[in-house]
Amino acid sequence: MIFRKKNSDYSDADLVYKYQKTQNSKYLGMLFDRYGAMTYGVCLKYFKNEADSQDATVKIFEKLMEDLKRMKVTHFKSWLYRVAQNHCLMELRKKKPNSTSIDELEYMLQEEVSPNKYHEREIRLSALDKALHDLKPDQKKCVMLFYIDELSYKEVADKTGLSMKEVKSHIQNGKRNLKNLLEQNQEFNDLNKDVA
Repeated sequence: MIFRKKNSDYSDADLVYKYQKTQNSKYLGMLFDRYGAMTYGVCLKYFKNEADSQDATVKIFEKLMEDLKRMKVTHFKSWLYRVAQNHCLMELRKKKPNSTSIDELEYMLQEEVSPNKYHEREIRLSALDKALHDLKPDQKKCVMLFYIDELSYKEVADKTGLSMKEVKSHIQNGKRNLKNLLEQNQEFNDLNKDVA
C-alpha cells in the first residue's frame, strides 16, 4: 500500500468541512494522503500483519465516507486515531469473542459510535487514555499487553522480562488503579450518573 503525503494549504478542519459540504471524495482523498500511513501503522500494531492492516485501513476510510457526513469532528487526527483503534479492537474481539476484558474497557471500546453518543464516547476514551497514562509504567505495560493485546501471563512475562508473579501483581494493581483513576475523573463520573 503506497501512501502519498501531499502538501496542502487546507487544514484538517478545512478538508472535513469541504467534504461535509460537497461530499466530494477528493477532500477525503487528501485526508487519506495525509493520514493513511498513520492509520495503517495503528492497524499494524494490532493485527501484526500487512494484509489485514491494509484491509482495515481501507475499511476505516470507507466508513469515514459515511461517518463524516453526519459527525462534528473538531480534532480529526486524534479522532481518526481512536476510530482506527476501535475498529481494530472490535475486529480482534470478533476473532476472539471469549477473551477476558476489563468491564470499563469493553464498554468504552465496543459501544457503537453514533452521532448522538460521539461526544460521550470522546469523554470516556479521553478519560481512559489519561488513566492509562497515569498508571505506573510497569502496570500500564502489563495491563495493555494483557487486556488490549490479549497476551497470556506467560507471554507478558516473556515480553517484559518480568516474573509471572510480578506480571500478575502489576495487572491486578493496574486494574484496581485504573478503576480508581476513572472514578476520580469528574467528566467520566458525570456521564455515569446520567446513565444510572
